Order: sequence, then C-alpha cells, then structure tokens
Amino acid sequence: MQFTAMIVNLIYSILGGVLTLLFMYFGYKWFDKFTDFNTSNELAKDNKAVGLVVMGIFIGVGVAVGLVIGLGLN
Repeated sequence: MQFTAMIVNLIYSILGGVLTLLFMYFGYKWFDKFTDFNTSNELAKDNKAVGLVVMGIFIGVGVAVGLVIGLGLN
C-alpha cells in the first residue's frame, strides 16, 4: 500500500512538472503573440525590461502550477 502511494505520487509529480513546462512554454508564446515586438529578438538585444517580464511569467506560472501539484499530493 505504501509503495503504491509512492509510485502514484511520483507519477503525479512528473506529470505536474511536464505540465508546468508546457504552461510556461505556452505562456511565453502567448506573450510573444500579443506584443508588437519579437520577444526572442529583444532578449537577444539584452533588453532587460523584456527579460524581467518573461521572468515574471515563468515565476508566476511555476508558482501557480507548483501549488496545484503540492495540493494534489496531500
């Protein structure tokens, strides 16, 4: 019984991590689509403002999905 719960939690954590990465990717693409500049080019030009916004997107999505995963493991 204990071993089964460990395996289920491991699988749930792996799937949650994959979902987090997918949401981060789509959040970045969504931001890139709705802005009038190319985010990748601006990051290549070392535009710190765009970098901070992208960082905020990644942190926000990571925290939100991480909370969902953490609450699901309880």
